[in-house]
Amino acid sequence: MHTENRGENMNFTIETTDMDLGDTPIENIFINDYMPMANGAYVKVYLLGYKNAHDKDSTIDMSNEIIAKHLNIPLSDVLNAWDFWEDKGIIEKLPQDTDSRFDYRVKFLNLKQLYIKNNYRQIDMDDESKSRSYTCSVEDLVDANRIPAINTMFNSINTIMSRQLVPNEKQRILEWIHNYNMDPDMIEKAFFYSVEKRGRRNIGYIGGIIRNWYDEGITNMEALQEHFKATDERHYRYGQVMKHLGYGSRLPSKGEIEVIDRWFDEYGFTIEMVLKGCEGSKKTANPSINYIDGILTSWHKKGIKTIDEIEQKDQKPAGRSYDRRGRSAGKSKAIKTRFHNFEQRTTDYTADELEDIARRKREEYYIKSRGETK
Repeated sequence: MHTENRGENMNFTIETTDMDLGDTPIENIFINDYMPMANGAYVKVYLLGYKNAHDKDSTIDMSNEIIAKHLNIPLSDVLNAWDFWEDKGIIEKLPQDTDSRFDYRVKFLNLKQLYIKNNYRQIDMDDESKSRSYTCSVEDLVDANRIPAINTMFNSINTIMSRQLVPNEKQRILEWIHNYNMDPDMIEKAFFYSVEKRGRRNIGYIGGIIRNWYDEGITNMEALQEHFKATDERHYRYGQVMKHLGYGSRLPSKGEIEVIDRWFDEYGFTIEMVLKGCEGSKKTANPSINYIDGILTSWHKKGIKTIDEIEQKDQKPAGRSYDRRGRSAGKSKAIKTRFHNFEQRTTDYTADELEDIARRKREEYYIKSRGETK
């Protein structure tokens, strides 16, 4: 006997109206992928700005100040919201002909077009080239896991993604390595860049990043560093610091990223100053971000801003001893005992005189011990 269970699914319907009061279509990609990663204020700012852009009513003045007033939030929240959405790559700021850096127009990018661009690559090749497209089998995955470099790559990606990769994801990664001629460290960097910079953990999105790099001829770490230098200075800095500390292509941890960012954002150092500080790693067998942080923090406290000022302001006072971290050891504090006021009286005697005094003391003690008198 068939019984209908109405409790398992929830049905939604939309009531129609005879009067058209306007609609603002929001792409599902925004609702599914982008909205969950933002706080409520940022979502409100996006939606209100998007509505204004969709209405295309030039008579309505919708400035950042008006948005803040309409939503009853601080102006700083509105500006931070546009920074956030720009960082996620779904809007562009178009400058106005004014001197204010806060005066700009906002262009909302087509999310469907972005998705297609990041997940599909137009391929124009003959049948022979198509036949060379590699598909990873289960046997290939098993063999690849025995290779130390591949195994290390998978472990690093697990850490970046904060979860374990599933077998079909590993197979796709191996296909990227083969089809796009990418080294494992390039694949790691793509995952790191996607998660830290874009806030995206979607495998398809990361595959889009790798395809874009391949299309631009970026297939090794040197080319990627040059790319970041031109387009993303922050990630370029991370790579340079890790390289100068002798870590090669190892990616910085979240804690290390916070420290590195502080050198530039809070201390205001240039990349040249930071790399100069990294030269201090040659003085220790186990260089670390924290070790360099001690050097750069010291420079910051001393007001050192340029390389020329290092020799002028970072001199250690003469006559002092320093521990292995470069800190002043100071004077040893004398331990006070009942004899701490005793004044030494031997400093005026020569070595021969001291020996003569000691000899006479021994003779006197010997005579007294035998009961003899002079």
